[in-house]
Amino acid sequence: MPGPKKIRFGGDYNPEQWPREVWDEDIRLMRDAGINLVSIGIFSWALIEPEEGVYDFTVLDDIIGLLHAAGIDVDLATPTASPPAWFYRKYPHTRAVTRDGVPLAFGSRGIVSPSSPEYRLAATAIAAKLAERYAQHPAVVLWHVHNEYGAPITESYDDASVTAFRAWLQDRYATLDTLNAAWGTNFWGQRYGSWDEIDAPRTSGTASNPAHRLDFHRFSSAALLECFKAERDTIREHAPQPITTNFMAGICPSVDLWQWADEVDIVANDHYLTAEQDDNHIQLSRAADLTRSLARGKPWILMEHSTSAVNWQPRNIAKRPGEMRRNSLAHAARGADAVLFFQVRAGQKGAEKFHSALIPQAGEASRKWRESVALGADLTALAPILGSQVHARVAIAWDWTSFWAQDLDWRPSVDLDHRERVEAFYSALWRRGVTVDFVHPADDLTGYDVVFAPSLYLIEDDAAANLRDYASGGGTLAFSYFSGIVSSNDDVPTGPYPGQLRDVLGLVIEEFLPLRAGERTTLADGSIGRVWSDDIELQGAHSVTDFADGPGTGRPAITRNGFGEGTAWYLATALDGADLDGFVTAVLDSADSTYSPISDLETVVRHGDDTDYVFQINHGALDAGAGIVGHDLLADRAVSSGDAVPGGSVRVVAVPRADG
Repeated sequence: MPGPKKIRFGGDYNPEQWPREVWDEDIRLMRDAGINLVSIGIFSWALIEPEEGVYDFTVLDDIIGLLHAAGIDVDLATPTASPPAWFYRKYPHTRAVTRDGVPLAFGSRGIVSPSSPEYRLAATAIAAKLAERYAQHPAVVLWHVHNEYGAPITESYDDASVTAFRAWLQDRYATLDTLNAAWGTNFWGQRYGSWDEIDAPRTSGTASNPAHRLDFHRFSSAALLECFKAERDTIREHAPQPITTNFMAGICPSVDLWQWADEVDIVANDHYLTAEQDDNHIQLSRAADLTRSLARGKPWILMEHSTSAVNWQPRNIAKRPGEMRRNSLAHAARGADAVLFFQVRAGQKGAEKFHSALIPQAGEASRKWRESVALGADLTALAPILGSQVHARVAIAWDWTSFWAQDLDWRPSVDLDHRERVEAFYSALWRRGVTVDFVHPADDLTGYDVVFAPSLYLIEDDAAANLRDYASGGGTLAFSYFSGIVSSNDDVPTGPYPGQLRDVLGLVIEEFLPLRAGERTTLADGSIGRVWSDDIELQGAHSVTDFADGPGTGRPAITRNGFGEGTAWYLATALDGADLDGFVTAVLDSADSTYSPISDLETVVRHGDDTDYVFQINHGALDAGAGIVGHDLLADRAVSSGDAVPGGSVRVVAVPRADG
């Protein structure tokens, strides 16, 4: 990102919601806090284009000029997440339509059909006008297209989407015979004889064709991506600055961000804690690691998070003293070179008026404002970490397509929950002090000691081959239950389960043995499983431990198989807590992968050219973390081996490398 070499600090700023005198006060406070980047214009379409083809840049001109005079850079957004009322009045057919056929009304956000030609034309038109006017403005250092694609909706069942879906299917399958074979349309007599017979998979009398629904997921994600690319390419005709959009990795499940990540100049993400989740700081780390992985290890932008409570969860729990600092610096620890918030000033009107902000309703006399100012000082002190990267030797497989498929109708148990399993495995690795990358199963896996697949129901053929190659070349794979069951079109490969993994796992599953609600099963090693068991027949693998009771009594519960030069593990039930920790530890040990178990002290290293930056974030109440020598960037003092991190605090220790 152009501009001075410093960690970017700031957030969404909506001056159009305030009278001019408040702008001056806001800019004074921004300077006091060290804010150096704000996102503007995100919801300003009606202000900029009050009627079709008529543009008014007065407000933007004024605020960009004031920000520039104050030394604050601008992330300039296209306001296309929220078309104005005149647009819907003139083009009512562009409204997004639910699966049940209900057109969504104006008055919210993100409720336009992404396949609407009128919407795409209007969106690229306003993007072009903004780029023409501001591409050369010295304050503008970044372009921010749209806002949170996929939220609140991804799929639209309007006529334009159906037409676009048919074209997408023709491009994917070429012939109806190929589509009919892929979708298995002979089942229930669903065969198609004309492309025009194919509709979107609307609500029907019972379960719909799963391959049809899966392809509509794929299409819907691709349709949004085409919207982004159209605006991006329009801006690029005029503007040299990097262009991005704010992902919702780990929050929004409806967009395949592996396909998006290579289309942005800098990966940016929004993250919000699930406030009532006891381990939400661990899941924050998971989202940050996922974002870094989407960025292919390069530094990324935390585009939004909250200073305290949000406004849209069932119970919006406020962050306690020090929590915002720990949250923000945890993102920086895991690769963020910018720490931004929603929002700069708390609103007085609208749906998000109870959402926290850098400048809270209580103003500059509040603890929250003091914490905002202190965070600005922290981030200024962290300038040396810019551009440094995080390295991981362990990965977790993550595939949005598999998640979409698993969530379709009529699975063997309603308790199958891919997100819960990924979070559980990630938490077990976090407790071992293991830094994790996320990978698509078809990615290059070279360099990882272990790849865990906590929930990988669908594995496409190229990914299955890639996983086999990784294991045969000496890698260690660890799969959990209900993985490798289907291929690309939610189709079961010929033969027993798991068709995509039988050879690498060295076993077959004769029958799924899901557990009843609340039922538990005991393993021979004393572990307790839930949700699932399998009737496994070993075909080369050996059993590490068997089921001691339940429907799988006497059958393998954990297996290990040598495959080429590597190893593949399989866990046939849901373990939790210490039991899952034990499984994860056994897998790590089998691969000679190093780890250092932690309790409350999160430790992550960013590697610079000749210096390691060791982030130590103490989530507990007691001092912890002695044994490191270097210079604490935050406190600007030397750290000796006997110095610990106080409870609730953070330090970032610069340690020169011997190879530097």
